[in-house]
Amino acid sequence: MYKLKIRKIGNSAGLTLPKELLARLKIGEGDEVIVSETKEGLSISPYDETFEAAMKAYERSRKKFRNAYRELAK
Repeated sequence: MYKLKIRKIGNSAGLTLPKELLARLKIGEGDEVIVSETKEGLSISPYDETFEAAMKAYERSRKKFRNAYRELAK
């Protein structure tokens, strides 16, 4: 667990991630990350182009194949 302080950066706010956390996430300066909201809080993960493309394909097809996705989820 890491306790981080939010700091003002220009007109925005940001966090400074410790070196150990960057190593665990396998990310570094200039890398892109995905921040998503979960039941437990926020999740930070490295950006994955393949996953992003799959999610875009799902969004385009989710209404048309709604019943098929429902069956696959069982």
